[in-house]
Amino acid sequence: MRVFVTGATGFVGSAVVADLIAHGHQVLGLARSDAAAAALVQAGAEPHRGDLEDLDSLRRGADAADGVIHTGFIHDFARFAEVCAVDTRAIETLGDALAGTDKALIVTAGVSYAGAGALALETDAPPPASEAYPRLSESTAAAAAAKGVPVSVVRLAPSVHGVGDHAFVPLLIAKARETGVSAYIGDGSNRWSAVHRLDAAPLFRLALEAGSPHATYHGVGEEGIALRDIAHAIGRGLGLPVASVAAEAAGDHFGWFQWFAALDVAASSAATQASLGWRPDRTGLIADLQTGHYFAG
Repeated sequence: MRVFVTGATGFVGSAVVADLIAHGHQVLGLARSDAAAAALVQAGAEPHRGDLEDLDSLRRGADAADGVIHTGFIHDFARFAEVCAVDTRAIETLGDALAGTDKALIVTAGVSYAGAGALALETDAPPPASEAYPRLSESTAAAAAAKGVPVSVVRLAPSVHGVGDHAFVPLLIAKARETGVSAYIGDGSNRWSAVHRLDAAPLFRLALEAGSPHATYHGVGEEGIALRDIAHAIGRGLGLPVASVAAEAAGDHFGWFQWFAALDVAASSAATQASLGWRPDRTGLIADLQTGHYFAG
């Protein structure tokens, strides 16, 4: 199968590309720069110049492929609403390009908010649009499904970890370095689910190869890790003290990241594993932190 992958040189997308190629697929990867194009060629993929805001490039990529995996997302959480709007337009464009065909579209979303403090399940509805969580990946995917597009959603855990991670855990590490303390909010019992990037990658392929149209899958290897435990692992890695921050002082300590630091997003992938035969078995988050690569440099 010839697969168009957005975010093809990103942290998750590059692993998806490698997994697809290893399993006999041809990959057309979105590349916004010469360096990205060269990386795709080196990986054995064909570069397709464009970016998430170049909607014509997305249409052409979808037209040239047998299926689409959308892992692209601009990871600038300081302007979260703006980058979520870019994601929405990209999914709308891909869905419109695939309407009237039998080409599958796999859309990336997050489990954030899905369980509202309980164990999030694949059957949970996505959160409604709000100022706190403006990401509309799932509702936009549903709109494409209403047009007949065989679209499925992969919800990733808030921590997708491994070498090259640049998201939530590195932001916590950067904050600890900045303030001299590895902190958590309150008693630190709120949980993040997690998955290794090399476990997440084959899930996208399985969703494309064997998934059901309009299904929701959970990219979750560990159901829930207390933020207190993550903070202690960061403290050990940096040689810094670990401390609780009161909820009312969280904004002063974490800044715009306070919402993410307060997330309680435990999630199950039992149904996903049962339906697709997916088996996440890579290193867990705390063990990954103990290897030291998060603290190099």
